[in-house]
Amino acid sequence: MIKHLFGLIGYPLSHSFSKRYFSEKFQRESIINSAYELFEIKTIHELSEVLKQPNLRGLNVTIPYKQQVMQYVDTLDPVAERIGAVNTVRVENNKKVGFNSDYYGFRDSLLPWLDGASASQALVLGTGGASKAVVCVLQDLSIDYSYVSRRTSERAISYADLKQKNLQDFLLIINTTPLGMSPNTETYPDLDYQQLTSKHFCYDLVYNPEETAFMKLAREQGTQVKNGLEMLHLQAEKSWEFWNRDE
Repeated sequence: MIKHLFGLIGYPLSHSFSKRYFSEKFQRESIINSAYELFEIKTIHELSEVLKQPNLRGLNVTIPYKQQVMQYVDTLDPVAERIGAVNTVRVENNKKVGFNSDYYGFRDSLLPWLDGASASQALVLGTGGASKAVVCVLQDLSIDYSYVSRRTSERAISYADLKQKNLQDFLLIINTTPLGMSPNTETYPDLDYQQLTSKHFCYDLVYNPEETAFMKLAREQGTQVKNGLEMLHLQAEKSWEFWNRDE
């Protein structure tokens, strides 16, 4: 009998490794009477039905609902409130608490990878929920950043604007968009990859496929590249901590 149900909401979810990760964790650590399921919902309104699942203890949240889900929680953890996005929900006694484990996953995978390298300015590709956790980490590390989006706005420059800039000024580039994610593996952010060098670090939050087109194009210029798989594992463990810690 399943006494503790966990899961992931988002759309689409065909790319996700989360169910496999937690199923293997439950087996490896002899965590009994627990299961992790994928709840692919086409609109956030379908979350109400997911929340009716018997013995639901917690949810992870992925694209495109990290901001929309906030209206469904009763309380926000201070980090999630500061970021303005939720990717983890704990359900206990009909009370829903929103957390953000992306912050910890990104920070703890980024710092060892940079290994003290100088990256005083960063480009954050995308302005969605995942980008908010990334920006929060950059702020805490005193790394200046610029958002890049399809269109120019008050807080973001466009890819067209970016082509007028020198990428040597931005040695850290982080893709927070789903571009290149399976099954649309041929897509990638519209950068001038010829400007990249061995001094650049290109981090892609996408982890499926293992090497995205963004990473491949950057690697061909000698750039150091990293995908989001380690971040996924680290944030998953932080989610587990949130679901099970005593309040």
